[in-house]
Amino acid sequence: MRRLRACLGAAAAVGLTAAGTTALVAGHASGATAALSNRWYAAAPYLMPLDNDPPDPAGIMDATGLKAFQLAFVLAPSGGGCSPTWGGTAPVSSDTAVQSVINTIRGKGGDVSVSIGGYGGTKLGQVCSDAAATAAAYQQVITKYGLHAIDFDLEEPEYENTAAIKNEIGAAKILQQNNPGLYVSVTTAGTADGTGWFGKQMLLEAKSQGFTPNNFSIMPFDGGFNGASSQTSALTNFNAILQSTFGWDQATAYAHEGFSGMNGRSDSGEIFSQADFQTVLDYATSHNMDRFTFWSLNRDRQCTPPDNGGRTSGTCSSVAQNSWDFAKYSVKFAGATPPDSTPTPTPTPTPTPTACKTAWSSSAVYTAGDEVSYNKHNWKAKWWTQNETPAATDWGPWQDEGAC
Repeated sequence: MRRLRACLGAAAAVGLTAAGTTALVAGHASGATAALSNRWYAAAPYLMPLDNDPPDPAGIMDATGLKAFQLAFVLAPSGGGCSPTWGGTAPVSSDTAVQSVINTIRGKGGDVSVSIGGYGGTKLGQVCSDAAATAAAYQQVITKYGLHAIDFDLEEPEYENTAAIKNEIGAAKILQQNNPGLYVSVTTAGTADGTGWFGKQMLLEAKSQGFTPNNFSIMPFDGGFNGASSQTSALTNFNAILQSTFGWDQATAYAHEGFSGMNGRSDSGEIFSQADFQTVLDYATSHNMDRFTFWSLNRDRQCTPPDNGGRTSGTCSSVAQNSWDFAKYSVKFAGATPPDSTPTPTPTPTPTPTACKTAWSSSAVYTAGDEVSYNKHNWKAKWWTQNETPAATDWGPWQDEGAC
């Protein structure tokens, strides 16, 4: 359904020993750093650190002011088992490659959230025996990377599996309880009506378990959407679903609602431009929504050569753009000011005024080298002259020396 997951091959990763599954407070876990504000985790765009030609996060941070990244995706092993991997093939327990990316980001004052699930692949909720086992697998990820935030990306085919969704929601609740302060987002498919039947069933499962994340986010793309107006309409409809499901008023529902867009050309050929992102951003901030993110930073650059929306790529947006144009909307949502991408012009120094010479006189005789002032300019005589008004002409007797 979305996000070009077919290219989820894993890069080789070797190194660290497995972290235990005992629940730890995220702030005290191995490798933890000081948490950013929740607004930054809410604004973190998705980044595939091992696939789809990963961009340099340090360069993005320097260019945009972005501080948080949503790393994707943690899945069950392709060969079976209840242990976390990157993309189904790179075990989290022995990872050094993603850890290196995280170290780079944190070294520049930023941080990461990790997204679990996504479209396609085998999810831990599908193969782990119950919610507790699923949570233990995810706790390994939290502990290893010292996470302060995590995203449950629940979509096809997992969200059509009632038992799997029960495990995922149950695991999210356990992690929330065992890691005080952990920022938890739940992301699912968007439709014109807000979300579809399976998305609504997922919300009912959360209600039945008494689980409330920081937000439930929908992805209003790949469903026949046409620009920002169709997306904001879906967000309005999803707000009504949150109200009716949880008994919230409108403001409370918006405070637990999020948007996850797709920049440029979507998998189904929809086009979402920078102007569309600005419109949705205005909607999100004016309604005090909790989250604004997008898929993905790997795509936040112009295709080479530019293809004017003719194809969907995992490594470029297929729309005209400067690199990291879309990341700047996340920075705005977080409340920071993106750096100006245009060079600051060097101011022209104000010249120091030159003193005016003795005023020109029509009766005086001047010879070569004599200086006078006239009409707020200084003038130098080229040769003998009398009663010839100073003027800038090639054939006249006066040479203009500038304003005075």
